[in-house]
Amino acid sequence: MELSNIDKTINEFIEPISAKANEIVFYSVPVGGGADLKLILLWLIGAGAFFTIYLGFINIRYFGHAISLLKPKEKDAQDGQITRFQALMSSLSGTVGLGNIGGVAIAVSLGGPGAVFWMVVMGFIGMSSKFTEITLAVKYRTHPDPENPEKIAGGPMYYLREAFDRNGMHGVGVFFAAMFAVFCIGASISGGNMFQINQAFAQVVNVTGGDNSFLAGSGWMFGLFVAVLVGAVIFGGIKSIASVASRLVPLMAAIYIISGLAVLGLNAHQVPSAFMNIITQAFSPEAGYGGFIGALLIGAQRAFFSNEAGIGSAAIVHAAAKTNSPVSQGMVGMLGPFIDTVVICSITALVIVVTGVYDQANGMEGVELTSRAFESAIPEFKYMLALVVCLFAFSTMITWFYYGMKSLAYLFGENKWVGISFKLLFCFSLVIGASADIANVVNLTDAMFFALAIPNIIALYIFAPEIKRDVKKYIQTLKNK
Repeated sequence: MELSNIDKTINEFIEPISAKANEIVFYSVPVGGGADLKLILLWLIGAGAFFTIYLGFINIRYFGHAISLLKPKEKDAQDGQITRFQALMSSLSGTVGLGNIGGVAIAVSLGGPGAVFWMVVMGFIGMSSKFTEITLAVKYRTHPDPENPEKIAGGPMYYLREAFDRNGMHGVGVFFAAMFAVFCIGASISGGNMFQINQAFAQVVNVTGGDNSFLAGSGWMFGLFVAVLVGAVIFGGIKSIASVASRLVPLMAAIYIISGLAVLGLNAHQVPSAFMNIITQAFSPEAGYGGFIGALLIGAQRAFFSNEAGIGSAAIVHAAAKTNSPVSQGMVGMLGPFIDTVVICSITALVIVVTGVYDQANGMEGVELTSRAFESAIPEFKYMLALVVCLFAFSTMITWFYYGMKSLAYLFGENKWVGISFKLLFCFSLVIGASADIANVVNLTDAMFFALAIPNIIALYIFAPEIKRDVKKYIQTLKNK
């Protein structure tokens, strides 16, 4: 695809920035077999595994109870702005996006089918990390505006500060809370913005002629168009549009799941061998130690990117849920990684493996690989996928704009001009994201997303004994009912 001069200039600008950011965040050490262990992934995997064991496999034992909590209860709705279900759907609108479509394809194209197995494993242990951070977000949320007592603010910025304050290290708490807020703003611009528009543009080009498309090589034009639409939302009132998005995302997710199951149904005879392929390649002796570690780490990286467990972002919106029980909201929130990774990501991965298109992958491929997989079974599905991709991308942009704005408000307060400046920057970033090469976008996106885990997980460990006590008390209350 021939790039326009504007697109070339944008790529020349973003490439060194994304490469350096990726190098810093993904510091790695050799572990033998030609494999490198990225320490940030060990940080995330370790946290998920620790809280799964430490909290007595709460992600499995109380899965059914978590589902039952989605039904609203009048006595549990005294404080908060949105229902439990709305909080879960709003957080899913930020996670169920192109990480589930393009991100999974990247995992399979780079790590092979074995990466899928590790994505699912990370989805399960990520449920425990997500439970912990959401419980803390609700427990330590605040009412920052005295003139508007219904307004609630919460998330890692607040419980990070509390974690160190109670240990007499106020300055350290302020530093880590500010670090999280800054990284969250960066993540909202990169992963919640640039990655979404990049993969949406790729699919639009694909359905309009590929290299012969009238849009080919002119990503900045598409980015500018979407920037106008997003600008109309974030300047004109995000609250009502977010409400629409929370209804739209479950519908689009349902359409995508049904379509995926249809493809699997048409290839039913290949499904058992696909499962065997995924499991055997996850532990493949032919691939060697390095291949095993590579599949595990690639699967883990794409899983945590998709469900954001341990990242702390979803805690920001769950903090506004109508509940007086932090533990119960944590249980609702832990359903997110299950829906996002164990269900939706698995369907994407199975479609790619069952249809065999991953064998034709040329290096790192995103949504184009997923599109080819669906087209091999349903030729016209690429148009439906383009619609789903654009809607997922749009809803994710809106949600991550909210995360970025809440982080900005934490740092500078409710400053009108700071808010306007961020809105303009957010829209301008869409132009850059649509024009950039996918490798540059993924590098920058991953760096910003995973940097959030550094301060967030520190707070989770500090609060671990308190969380365990709260869980025991909550479970005892359930038994006494």
